[in-house]
Amino acid sequence: MSTGTGAGVVDLDDLGRWVRAQGIAEEIGEVTPLAGGTQNVVLKIELDGRPVVLRRPPEHPRPTSDRTLTREITVLRGLAGTDVPHPRLIAGCTDTSVLGVVFYLMELVDGVNPGEEVTEAQRTDAALRRGQALAVARALARLSAVDPVAQGLDVLRKPGAFLAKQVPQWLGQLESYREFAGWDPAGLPDVEPIARWLTAHLPPEPEPGVMHGDFHLNNIMLAREEPAVAAVVDWEMCTVGDPLLDLGWLMVTWPQPPRTLEVGGPFAQLGGLPTRAELVAEYTAAGGRLARDVDWYTALAGFKLGIVLEGTHARAGAGKAPKEIGDRLHRHAGALLTLARSIADGEWSVHP
Repeated sequence: MSTGTGAGVVDLDDLGRWVRAQGIAEEIGEVTPLAGGTQNVVLKIELDGRPVVLRRPPEHPRPTSDRTLTREITVLRGLAGTDVPHPRLIAGCTDTSVLGVVFYLMELVDGVNPGEEVTEAQRTDAALRRGQALAVARALARLSAVDPVAQGLDVLRKPGAFLAKQVPQWLGQLESYREFAGWDPAGLPDVEPIARWLTAHLPPEPEPGVMHGDFHLNNIMLAREEPAVAAVVDWEMCTVGDPLLDLGWLMVTWPQPPRTLEVGGPFAQLGGLPTRAELVAEYTAAGGRLARDVDWYTALAGFKLGIVLEGTHARAGAGKAPKEIGDRLHRHAGALLTLARSIADGEWSVHP
């Protein structure tokens, strides 16, 4: 018996045999799609009456899908026992003979994604929204304090200096878009001057730490009525490098002027959130790394994310992605690079 999710299929008979063999549960009950599409399929599944979450690649997996899910399993396993809010891993399966793909089960987080909805308490209480936003900075500080070796996460570390290779790596990524017919690199502003500034002001290489890799409000589950983070989610970009780049990522995506992305949804639209400078102060006070170079990390985050988003625009121009999505992400890429350039030119700072 299989269940169609709209974006993938899980054979419940095969899943049932696996969960029984693992000693997790005896019976599979109701199955409800939570998300699904070109990224990953996420299902709420009742196991012996207990709701859990199954996460697996899309129906048509990318070549890297199994590797990405294996990474997520490694990360969630490594975060166990830390004070970083995250979904608890129940079990992971890297044996693709079970469902045809790598998948894992995790606990269902009781929280809300600020990019999608708000609770009545959040809607009516500005102090709660502010407290929850500051809790996001504290959660990031806790992640930056995780010892990757002690938690078995140093396997995610790539050889070589992390910071020194960032600019060349992303310039190379941008250059690779030339393979798409019709893409013009001149359409993306300020790349070269930003790259020169980042290189000239490169901070010392850090002590390696655990990075989320895509840390922003839409990858957070907030508590429903408390000033707390229920869980940080979507760990597929996690690596070991410089955790301050996560802080820069939070800065460049923060939903206040200058705004670069559509992040934070209805939560951000209600307002009352702390400033970027207040977030940095909270991060530092909660035990985060010394953030004296936060402007540099914010510029690097804008540079990197802008180049990543431009890839969809390049593919769209070649007919390999929807044009409207490519155009929208191109505008976001331009805004990210404009912010990075304003930092490089000394015209804008996280600390006004």
